[in-house]
Amino acid sequence: MRIAIRVKPGASRTRVGGTYGADGAHAALVVAVSERAVDGKATEAALKALAEALGVPRRDVRLVSGVTSRDKVAEIPDPPAGTRERLNALRAG
Repeated sequence: MRIAIRVKPGASRTRVGGTYGADGAHAALVVAVSERAVDGKATEAALKALAEALGVPRRDVRLVSGVTSRDKVAEIPDPPAGTRERLNALRAG
């Protein structure tokens, strides 16, 4: 399962939810993190927050593209049952 995310570094608190960009299934999931975009800290924090929000171990979430961009694609190769439903709930806000 691949998930488009939009990282918002420097937020007051970490939050996963809502969408950015196109409507529907193609919209990016917003992941706000308190870490700044320095030395990959915001990216790592975003992947950790995404894993926690979806209820999967961090080691199961890998970055596919967007190392230096706010727009990233993460992948969960073998998502457990219910992951898609959690993702849809997070996108709803």
